[in-house]
Amino acid sequence: MYDVTAIGELLIDFTPCGLSDKGNVCFETNPGGAPANVAAALARFNKKTAFIGKVGDDAFGRFLAQVLQNLQIDTAGLVVAEEAPTTLAFVHLDERGERSFSFYRRMTADMLLSERELNKDILAHSRIVHFGSVSMTHEPAAGATLAAVRLAKDCGAAVSFDPNLRPALWERPEQAKRMITEGLRLADIVKLSEEELLFLTGTADAAEGSAILQESFGTPLLFVTLGSAGCFYRKGDLTGSVGGCKVTAVDTTGAGDAFVGAALSRIADCGKPVQDLEREELEAVVRFANTAGALAATRKGAIDSMPYLEEIEQWMNKERTGERLIREES
Repeated sequence: MYDVTAIGELLIDFTPCGLSDKGNVCFETNPGGAPANVAAALARFNKKTAFIGKVGDDAFGRFLAQVLQNLQIDTAGLVVAEEAPTTLAFVHLDERGERSFSFYRRMTADMLLSERELNKDILAHSRIVHFGSVSMTHEPAAGATLAAVRLAKDCGAAVSFDPNLRPALWERPEQAKRMITEGLRLADIVKLSEEELLFLTGTADAAEGSAILQESFGTPLLFVTLGSAGCFYRKGDLTGSVGGCKVTAVDTTGAGDAFVGAALSRIADCGKPVQDLEREELEAVVRFANTAGALAATRKGAIDSMPYLEEIEQWMNKERTGERLIREES
């Protein structure tokens, strides 16, 4: 049985890594793709994970497959396309480490995953399945993604969804909203940013927007990440916020995915349906996830930035010690 199976895009992130001797920007080849990043985070938290997706039969695709295998992520569901290349994305970073993307994705491998190529055995033996909206921008991958999630859900899996809105990949905003809505209808756990909340509900207010989504879709558990301010959570009428960690951000590319992986890891450890999680458990989940996201933002890349379990525990112990000393001195 897999703790978590991630479905979707696996691609190359070309990340800025300084200037050449001619003053031109240099880019480093980094493995990425939001669902793959989540699987990588979970693997570093010692969870049994699998990945379902499609890469090209090229040097980039072979590199990405090897990265997952090195992390001990099951790649039996990773399909190799002879007819299409691996997707490429160029990451642009501002002075605060905030990222934007330029995608080279036109009929590339991740868009061509078909329903008949799904590894149904993996899906039938997963406790949690995780997906995002990027794999739903075009057919046949959109239909395959939704079919995979429905199959896993029918087999008893909990469903995790991150809208991961990338406007440049959609033909129209209305199409993005319609497909993200399909994902929300299936999800038990949803993580979204303030920008995505605004796009879906018309408000960036976490309490108001999450209430709208829960009323519309009956989502059992919602996380709204607030950048350095932390995260707001909602489980029915149970709501709250947990502050973020103070770090110097270098590259935020993998921060949200580190948060998701960490949250799913702790939810799996609880060993109960998300509907039954109590406030103390939820706040522990969010605190752990906030720390993972913050640490991921302190290094470049996506999969390579995912923190190890020991790093998170050390950081959290340091913060607890600091809080105790402040209380004792006051």
